[in-house]
Amino acid sequence: MSTAALAPLPGWRLAGAIHASVLVIPAVILLVLTILIPCLTVVALSFTDYQLGSLSLSWVGLENFLKIVQSHTARRALSNTLVFTAIVVPASVALGLLLALLVSARGRVRRLYELLLFLPLTATMTVMAIVWSLVLHGQIGPVNKVLTTLGFSPISFLSDAGTVLPTLAAIAVWQHTSFCFVVFLAGLTSIPGELYEAAALDRVNGAWERFRRITWPLLAPMTLVVVLLTTIKAFQVFDLVAVLTQGGPAGASEVLLYEIYLQAYSYFRIGYGSALTMLFVLMVGSVTALQVWFARRRKTR
Repeated sequence: MSTAALAPLPGWRLAGAIHASVLVIPAVILLVLTILIPCLTVVALSFTDYQLGSLSLSWVGLENFLKIVQSHTARRALSNTLVFTAIVVPASVALGLLLALLVSARGRVRRLYELLLFLPLTATMTVMAIVWSLVLHGQIGPVNKVLTTLGFSPISFLSDAGTVLPTLAAIAVWQHTSFCFVVFLAGLTSIPGELYEAAALDRVNGAWERFRRITWPLLAPMTLVVVLLTTIKAFQVFDLVAVLTQGGPAGASEVLLYEIYLQAYSYFRIGYGSALTMLFVLMVGSVTALQVWFARRRKTR
C-alpha cells in the first residue's frame, strides 16, 4: 500500500486543527487574563501618577523613573537587594554542591541525610521566619545565650544595621541550600559509574581530579539551572523582610520588593510602585540573560 493512501485526508486535518484550537482556547484566555493584561496594565500605570482609590489619573511620562533615580530610599533598596543576592547565590550553590558530594558518598545513612537536608525546602519561609526571630533574639535567643556562655557579648542580629542584612542572607542560604542540594544530588545520581571506573584506568584517582574532569563538567547544565533559579529567588526576597525587620533598622534591610509593597499598598502610589516593578523585572531579566549568555559562550569554547 502506498504512503499516499495512508496520508490523512484534508478534511481530517482541518477537523483536527479546529479541535486542537478549541482545546487551546481556554488556556490562552487564562494566560491573557492572568498574565498578559496585568503586565500591560503595570507598564501603562508606570507612566501615570495613579493613586489607589483615585477616580482620575494623569500621564507623567518618565517622571516616576526619574523619581526612582533621585530617591535615596529606592537606591538603597536596590543596593540591599544586590548585596543580598551576591551573598545568597554563591553560598547556596557552593554549600548545596558540597553537601550533595558528601551525601552521595554515604552508604547506609544516605537516606537519613537526604531527609534532613530536604526539610528546609518544605518549610514555609513565613513560619520559619518567626522561628528564626526567636532563635536570634537579642535577649532570649539561644544563639546569644550560647555566645554569652562562651564569654562573648550578645549580638543584635536583627536590630543592628551592620548585621541585619547578612543575617537575613544567612537565613535565605539555609533554605536555598536545600534546593541546590536536591538538584545537585539528582545530577550526581545520573552520572554513570562506568565513567569513574574508566577514569581510574587512566590513572585519574584523586578525588579532586575526578571532580574536575568528570563530575563538574557533567554537572554544568544543572549548575546553570541552579544559579538561575537561586538568583531569581534571591531577588524575590520579601517574606523574610516583611516578617522579621519591616525594612529596619533605619532601612538597612529594605529590599526592592518590600519598597514596591510600601509604595503601592501602604502609600497607595500605584504609578510609582508600577515603575519600581518595571525596574525589578528589568533587573531580573538582565541578570538572567547575562547568565545564559555567559553559559552559552563558555559552552561554545
